[in-house]
Amino acid sequence: MHLSIDLENYILEHIEEESPVLAQLNRDTHAKQLYARMCSGHLQGSILTLLSKLVQPRRILELGTFTGYSALCLAKGLQADGVLHTIEINDELEDFAAHYFKLAGMRERIVQHIGDALTILPTFEEQFDLIFMDADKRSYPEYYKIIIPLLREGGILIADNTLWDEKVLNEEMTDEQTNGILQFNDLVKNDSRVETYLFPVRDGLTILRKKGTGKH
Repeated sequence: MHLSIDLENYILEHIEEESPVLAQLNRDTHAKQLYARMCSGHLQGSILTLLSKLVQPRRILELGTFTGYSALCLAKGLQADGVLHTIEINDELEDFAAHYFKLAGMRERIVQHIGDALTILPTFEEQFDLIFMDADKRSYPEYYKIIIPLLREGGILIADNTLWDEKVLNEEMTDEQTNGILQFNDLVKNDSRVETYLFPVRDGLTILRKKGTGKH
């Protein structure tokens, strides 16, 4: 859903304030990094924080670290002994994100993995309470097939950009990224293992709950 600047500012003025570290991270991302719009930002970050605090996860998995904004938002909901694993393919972003993890006092609780998620994901043997997927859109269907067994019963999977600038409505769009989103959206809608909710937040936010007892 495209918000006017005035309406978005009003919303931001009436939710929890952005922490100084996140505010600085957001500014530096826009000043120093290409594709800065990939940064979750305060509004979406607040939603990620809320969901994480509701789940109270011990283990979080993130696909697509970028500069670390979303990881820090998700980490706010970790249990005292919790750990967040985040995967980023661009090794040039590793030190940038690590700097802010340290500033936020989360360096020891966030584990960075650098490389292709399709190669790294099969190495995980543990299950996760919360998974956030915001990586290569072309690979969303492949990511999903690997990570759904890694998600515990009752766990939550959040997928970003699932409306993809409304390209999902254009039947003439044939690029690989749009096709990846379209395939993912159909895949999860027809997967009896999950409950699917799609919200018009920024570029589309899909929230899935894996069915089961919820005991862990």
